[in-house]
Amino acid sequence: MTKTLPDDLRADVQTLWDYHDMHHELRPTDVGIGLGSHDLGVATYTAELFHAGMFPLIVFTGANAPTTVERFPRGEAVHYREHALDLDVPDDAILIEPEARNTGDNITLTRKLLESRGVEVGSVVLISRPYQQRRAYATCKKLWPEIDVICASRPLPLDDYVGSIGDVERVINMLVGDTQRITVYAERGFAIQQKVPNNVTNAYDRLVQEGFAERLI
Repeated sequence: MTKTLPDDLRADVQTLWDYHDMHHELRPTDVGIGLGSHDLGVATYTAELFHAGMFPLIVFTGANAPTTVERFPRGEAVHYREHALDLDVPDDAILIEPEARNTGDNITLTRKLLESRGVEVGSVVLISRPYQQRRAYATCKKLWPEIDVICASRPLPLDDYVGSIGDVERVINMLVGDTQRITVYAERGFAIQQKVPNNVTNAYDRLVQEGFAERLI
């Protein structure tokens, strides 16, 4: 398991990394939605934004995926909540949605949960892994088009993020997979269409040729 980014892959990985960052400017919203994944840093950053006054209510959403069941055996949202409590987020400021198994579920089931609790929502921050931002945004705008959505992730440079995960191959495979999903999910009606610049397509193609295809559909 490689822990540092090889120089011969760096430029292409950085290209994909930069593409998936929506570069949204944070501002206060009604709810912060922490999207479940293998990355506990999502819960950490959600707690930090709560303490910074960016939203008064958190929803953690996620069941399990094959990549998370060993790390979070009780479900992603449950473990995220426990981590946020350890970071001094009040229990009454956290809701959990423990059934979602994909990003579409994250959005749809969170929306239903908030409606069932009578929470009026005009704006949200979607907190995710850095390379999930663009896909989360496209999915949210398809399934919850009237909402004002801001995307956010821990503000880490690529090398620092890779170091925090400790597995270069995993990060690259996830980046490549999410890049493919920008186009495929729009074609399937799961998300709005977004432009994929030529340099992103070329970087994606080269990384697939290098064998980073574990997360391809």
